[in-house]
Amino acid sequence: MPDTLLLILLLLAASVVVVGFFRSVGLPPIQGYLIVGIALGPHALAVVPDVEATHELALFGIVFLMFSIGLEFSLPQLKAMRRAVFGLGLAQVAITTLGGIAVAVLFGVGWRTGVVLGGALAMSSTAIVSKMLAERGELTSPHGRDVMGVLLFQDLAVVIFLILVPSLGLPGRDTGLALASAVIKAAIALALILFLGQQPMRAWFHAVARRRSRELFVLNVLFVTLGMAAITQYFGLSLALGAFLAGMLIAETEFRYEVEEDIKPFRDVLLGLFFVTIGMMLDLHVDAALGGRVLLLLVLSIAAKFALIVLLARAFGAPLATSLRTGFYLAQAGEFALVMLALANDHRLVPHDLAQAALAAMILSMLAAPLLIEQSGHLVRRLTANDWLVRAAELTQVAARTMGRQDHVIVCGFGRSGQNLTRLLEREDIRWLALDTDPSRVRDAADGASVVYGDAGRRETLLSAGVAKARAVVVTFADVPTAQKILHHVAHVAPGVPVIVRTQDDAEIDRLLAAGATEVVPEVLEGSLMLAAHSLLVLGVPLPRVLARIRSVREERYALFRGFYHGATDFEGAENLQPRLHTVVLESGASAIGRTLRELALDASVEVTGVRHHGGRPVAPHPDWRFEAGDAIVLLGRPGDLTRAEQRLRSA
Repeated sequence: MPDTLLLILLLLAASVVVVGFFRSVGLPPIQGYLIVGIALGPHALAVVPDVEATHELALFGIVFLMFSIGLEFSLPQLKAMRRAVFGLGLAQVAITTLGGIAVAVLFGVGWRTGVVLGGALAMSSTAIVSKMLAERGELTSPHGRDVMGVLLFQDLAVVIFLILVPSLGLPGRDTGLALASAVIKAAIALALILFLGQQPMRAWFHAVARRRSRELFVLNVLFVTLGMAAITQYFGLSLALGAFLAGMLIAETEFRYEVEEDIKPFRDVLLGLFFVTIGMMLDLHVDAALGGRVLLLLVLSIAAKFALIVLLARAFGAPLATSLRTGFYLAQAGEFALVMLALANDHRLVPHDLAQAALAAMILSMLAAPLLIEQSGHLVRRLTANDWLVRAAELTQVAARTMGRQDHVIVCGFGRSGQNLTRLLEREDIRWLALDTDPSRVRDAADGASVVYGDAGRRETLLSAGVAKARAVVVTFADVPTAQKILHHVAHVAPGVPVIVRTQDDAEIDRLLAAGATEVVPEVLEGSLMLAAHSLLVLGVPLPRVLARIRSVREERYALFRGFYHGATDFEGAENLQPRLHTVVLESGASAIGRTLRELALDASVEVTGVRHHGGRPVAPHPDWRFEAGDAIVLLGRPGDLTRAEQRLRSA
């Protein structure tokens, strides 16, 4: 068996075991790959003595990662997040890089080393942070949007660093010439590809898609990705830049999400091998002095980056609690920091001992990142215990909306379940107040009277919402710890108010009932009951008997359905691409003002489900409905279609 194949099989076997363990305990797989590399590398067990055998293959992981990042870059998205991306993100990367240069010059290691270390320190882990934001349901929170904006700019800045770092290895004037040449080439390539390549790319993908072959479509994605990488390499630029540009081109087509799913297996496996090779670079045979330097770099880098991000977030208008959370999420190093160090090592830009210390500190910071993020909520609450002005403003807003209101329903969470519930409550003329911690959702609701910003898990928020005189409390999100807090507060403040709780499955029914829930509705269980009901009807079972069967199961407190076998597909689903609601408020100057729905001729894939006129209840518009300034238009469609429809409604 060839040595290279044996080496790859060995790495894959170790990765399967270690990454499988990390998955089972809920840790990011990147950490598992790094540990495999550290353990098997030439500086530890020396099972794999030669890193070069896998290095070339692993570099393709970076190519596919940059392609995936290119898919995320759309002009409407960058425009919507411009404060976080080009404000907070630009300031963070620029100041961190300049700080690295200043420290490097101060300690006499040269400005080139400072550029590498400062740029590497500026990066945070997109893989770790975005995964934990999604798992904690914080992607749309204020700090979640700031974090994703900064990560977006860091990903963009990496393209510049990948051009810059190889140029730094050249002597004197050659550095400037090579850098200027690379920047000009990159700018020309960017302009030509983005402005002239969009229509040909869309036409090419349409031609391939018409063949209705999954195999052909995947082959085409690989061809486009590697082909663009080869073109940029031919002109003296990096492979990663070509892949990034290919991703940006495809991001403007309707094939973006399908391409992203097809490329993911190649990206993840090859990127995993890259992180294994990074781990192999770490030399564990260090003296006490270098170990102390690693610890010092680890503490100082995390503390300095955390402080800088908090100060910048505050300077850009974020509240203290949001700024602190943003700092905790971004304080660690990222995968691109390791990429930059590996590239700098190839060009001998950083002294060996310093490179080893920096590499070890960054790997340790990534290993510590999940723990730091997990504890961020507790730490922020302690650090902002005296930040009473923000909390008082929130409570005042909630109290103002509930003044004079009684016998109402408090809806905790205004997501899809909460919105469906409130529609039914309105049809029954039951008054309600919804609390939600997502400001964009509150703003999109365009209803300052019934949907307000507030954390239902806080006792004072529930008091301000009038829980003592409420008719009922409904928890519409499947978050058991928060639901338990709400149950605890209601039991002490208004024990006579019934509380209905939604949960993911039936595993938490007894726990929530014991905490004081009047009723617990497991969504998976109810879905199973409805599936069974429809199946029985199709099979010819009479409707009364079906209803009796379902009713008897519910009367048995769901005992019949409590045990079921879990499958691999029960846990990780594809990205949610279902149609969603979005509200567009027509401001002065919008192109839709004075025009009818028929005249606007919106795309058939977007439905206008209602119009709220002068703050009234939504009404279904007829084709000759004429829009006025201040109208809140409720649209139903997929995210990309909604973006285009909003642009048509707003653009002058």
